[in-house]
Amino acid sequence: MTANLQIVETSLAGVLVVKPRAFEDPRGFFMETYRANLLAEAGIRETFVQDNHSHSSRGVLRGLHYQLRHPQAKLCRVVTGEVLDVAVDIRVGSPNFGKWVGVLLSAENRTQIYIPKGFAHGFVVRSETADFLYKCSDYYDGPDDRGVLWNDPDLAIDWDTPSPIISEKDARYLPLAQIPPENLPRYTQA
Repeated sequence: MTANLQIVETSLAGVLVVKPRAFEDPRGFFMETYRANLLAEAGIRETFVQDNHSHSSRGVLRGLHYQLRHPQAKLCRVVTGEVLDVAVDIRVGSPNFGKWVGVLLSAENRTQIYIPKGFAHGFVVRSETADFLYKCSDYYDGPDDRGVLWNDPDLAIDWDTPSPIISEKDARYLPLAQIPPENLPRYTQA
């Protein structure tokens, strides 16, 4: 932990919760949401090349997405509303293959999550609306856009959303066990 940043490990090695320190006074608050040197000290050494902003309504579920040839590490946060953010280890050969972790991100808790390359990522909106911001370590590549079925029974992700709103694309993804290994990232020990 640094003076302005707390890093918390999750149950999946490499997936980290990032808690920036907010300085509050009667005017509001100030916080550093991204500072490369402090994140590097905590083990996050990615060069982020793209920022994305997603605005969604309650019950919208986006995911589980990944890119194979152009893998993306992501640093995610919410600036309005609340989401359950989920990372799934889909690296062939990983001791955590098929395991997932969920973190509540909200404007109120100001928590961020770092998801390394090789993980599928998704989130569901738990407030009326949510503005979800995330940095990516590689550019979006449409032909390389892939995914895992959001309600894969083997993953058994508890989205805590009875009837999520899913895109046609996300509804067509296969369960993890049905994706050929050559279409999944490989695990390499650091």
